[in-house]
Amino acid sequence: MTRPLSYRAGSLGASDGYAIDELSGVIGQGPHQFGYACDALRRWEQFRLSWLAVFPQEAPVDPGTTLAVRIRHLGFWSLNGARVVFREESPGARLAVAYGTLTNHAEEGEELFEVSFDAGTGDVTYRIRAMSRHRSRLARIGAPIARLLQARARTDSLHAMRRAVARRIAQR
Repeated sequence: MTRPLSYRAGSLGASDGYAIDELSGVIGQGPHQFGYACDALRRWEQFRLSWLAVFPQEAPVDPGTTLAVRIRHLGFWSLNGARVVFREESPGARLAVAYGTLTNHAEEGEELFEVSFDAGTGDVTYRIRAMSRHRSRLARIGAPIARLLQARARTDSLHAMRRAVARRIAQR
């Protein structure tokens, strides 16, 4: 059975009670490193963390792909369903992928992952933007902890993308 999204796509906004969080940072320099960053994003390497992973790990970043996000928190693991709802690519400039939460996810909303190349500065930037609100009773009760985990996920995701680019540079 295919689970539906837990929200109405295209309907997210702070006025509807969704928290909007964003983090970005430079993860490389130049067109080659932009290519490495795109490859890492296509392989979901922003989720290759000791406490956070996506399954299947090699799932395509194509709209319609269903994923499970595994999270270790407070001494246990949880699985949260998601589906790729958006992919946009401008060769040599930008790759963006977003997933939306399914009805078995503790949160409700979308998360965008983007790498971009600024030809003027040479910077390769990774950006993560989340629009979410607590869906499950446990997430609502533990809202402060859930928000801390979300912030940690954004920061760790940025570091994971930096490591992925650095690893490819070292393999050259």
